[in-house]
Amino acid sequence: MTPDEFHAHARAAADGELRLPLARMTAWEVSPFEPEGLRVSPLRPPVLPEPPRHGEDPADCHVCAARDEGLWFTEHWRLARVIGVGVPLALMLYPRDHYDLAALPDELAAELGVLTTRVVRLVEALPHVARAHVYRLGDGAAHLHLWFFARPAGQVQMLGSWLPVWDDLLPEYPAEPAQADAETVADALTASYGGRRTANA
Repeated sequence: MTPDEFHAHARAAADGELRLPLARMTAWEVSPFEPEGLRVSPLRPPVLPEPPRHGEDPADCHVCAARDEGLWFTEHWRLARVIGVGVPLALMLYPRDHYDLAALPDELAAELGVLTTRVVRLVEALPHVARAHVYRLGDGAAHLHLWFFARPAGQVQMLGSWLPVWDDLLPEYPAEPAQADAETVADALTASYGGRRTANA
């Protein structure tokens, strides 16, 4: 469907205020919201052309400017802790050079797969962490960034795709244990995969 056809298709399911029915997800027992009183935002028409993402021009990319900041580095990758989150730990994996996911050369794409698996293993090995969720969205920034969210053990209400919403609702997790866990992951990644804890070795 074209953007206009897609919009018309969605509008056909909306009410007179262009509000779609609540998603089935809102009835899941892991939803952070009670369906009563929830309202869907009115459906808006498509915006074309879409506004540019941050860093479409590498010269203006803040991720490129921070290529030497983080917890762990190789020639091609860096891992950093995301601050201000509600989950026990959130990490971000970036290529040090300016690539989006679709533009990654095959050798870096293969390395990304191995690195993703290693980071997940190490996050899930932390005490009091049940799962490591991995997200790639790509709508806000043109520089590839992969999120790793640690779901706290026992918090079964936070299972699945609602975890990023729960993260926004939770109070900020204490920085000291989050940093200690991030450093544990970085040290273990250095020992098991290679790389280093500083940008320049």
